[in-house]
Amino acid sequence: MKRLPTLAASALLACSLSGAAHADPAPAWLASWTASPQAVWGQDFLFPSNVPATLDEQTVRQVARISLGGKRVRIVLSNAYGRTPLTIQAATVALAGEASAIRPGSLRTITFGGRASATIAPGAPLLSDPIALTVPDLARLTVSLHLPPHSAMNTFHWDGRATAWIAPNDQTRATRIDTSQPGVRTSTARLILSAIEVEVPAAASVVAVIGDSITDGASASLDADTRWPDVLAARLAPHGVAVINAGISGGRLLSDGMGDNALARFERDVLAQPGVRAVVVLIGINDISWPGTAFEAHAARPTLKALIAGYTQLIARAHSRGVRVIGATLTPFEGALPGTPLSDYYQPGKDTLRQQLNAWIRGSGNYDAVLDFDAWARDPAHPLRLRAAYDSGDHLHPGDAGNQALADQIALSLLLPAPAKP
Repeated sequence: MKRLPTLAASALLACSLSGAAHADPAPAWLASWTASPQAVWGQDFLFPSNVPATLDEQTVRQVARISLGGKRVRIVLSNAYGRTPLTIQAATVALAGEASAIRPGSLRTITFGGRASATIAPGAPLLSDPIALTVPDLARLTVSLHLPPHSAMNTFHWDGRATAWIAPNDQTRATRIDTSQPGVRTSTARLILSAIEVEVPAAASVVAVIGDSITDGASASLDADTRWPDVLAARLAPHGVAVINAGISGGRLLSDGMGDNALARFERDVLAQPGVRAVVVLIGINDISWPGTAFEAHAARPTLKALIAGYTQLIARAHSRGVRVIGATLTPFEGALPGTPLSDYYQPGKDTLRQQLNAWIRGSGNYDAVLDFDAWARDPAHPLRLRAAYDSGDHLHPGDAGNQALADQIALSLLLPAPAKP
C-alpha cells in the first residue's frame, strides 16, 4: 500500500483535528421538568391524598410544561416508595391540546428497552428510550400511562398544580379523555411521572429549585403554570437554561414532612438530575413553624445552629459536584393560615428564628449568591406580613401576582452559566 509522504500525512491529520475542534458539540440530555416523588400517606393524615389506593385497568393522563425544548424527549417514571414491582402496560406522549386533548399528529409511543411495556422495581425509577418528538421551549406535553389491575399507588407528587385524568381501560392513544364517561375521575396529584428530559445543545444547563409549598406553588392557579419557578423558567428559556421545580408542599430541611427531608432527597431531586449547574434553596419555614401545631403538637423547634448546619451541608454537597448554590431568605408569615387547624403556624418566637436565619443567609458568605425574597415580598408598612398585592389570602403563600413579582426580581445573571474561557 502506497504511503502518503510524512508532510502530507501530518497536514491531513492537522486538518482533521482542526475540523473536529470546530465541530458543534454533541447534544446532551437534561432535565426540563420534574416533580419530586413523595410517599402516598394514609387516610388519617391532615390532608387527603386525592389519589386512589390502586389503579385497576386504568389510564392516567397528565400534562406538564417543560422548560427547554429539543428534537427528542425521554420520560422518567418513579416507583420510589413502592413495596412491589409496578407494571406499565402502555405509555404515550404527545403535545398537549386543551385540557385532556392532544394535538393531532404528535402522539408517540413510549418504549423502554425497545418494548411498549415495562416493570418498575420497588424503590426504582424507570427511564424511557429516546422519543423522536420535536418540542419547543415551554411546550406542554401530555403523558398517558395504562396500568394493569391491582396496581398499588405508593408514589406520587401531592400538589401538582395541574389536572390529571384517571379513566377506565387503555386510553393512552385517545385524542382526549371524555370526562362524561362512567369511571372517569380527576386529581391534582402527579402519579408515577417524575421527570421529562430533553436532548439539547451541550451548552444548555439547568437551575434546580429545592423548597416547600411556596416553591411547589400551593396557592398558584391550577393548570396555569404561575408558580414562581414557572415564571423564572419562561425568563431563562431564551438563554438556554431550564428550571426544574424540586419543591414539595409541607417539605422541610431537617425532618421529614409531607415528603423526605431536603438533606435526604437532595441527591435524587437536584444533584442527580442531568444538566444541573445551579440550585436555589428556599426551605425552612416548615422546620420553624410545624412544631406546636396540629402537625407536631409536642415537637421541639429546631435551633438556629441546627438549621445552619443543614444548609451548610447542602452547600458543601453541591459545591463538591461543581454546582453553584443560591440562598433565598424566608418570606414573612404573620397571621398565617387563619381559620384553619394550623392557625397557630405563626408565633412571635418562630418569627424571631426566621429573622435570625435570614440574617445568616444574607451575611454568612456561604452561598454563591442570595435572593432576598423576604425584602421583596414584605409589606413596607408591616414588614412581618406579605404585601397585600402578593398575598394569596392565607398570609403565607404568594398568589399569582406575588409569584410573578418574586421571579421578576431575580437578576438572571446570577443563574446563567459563566462564559467559557477562550
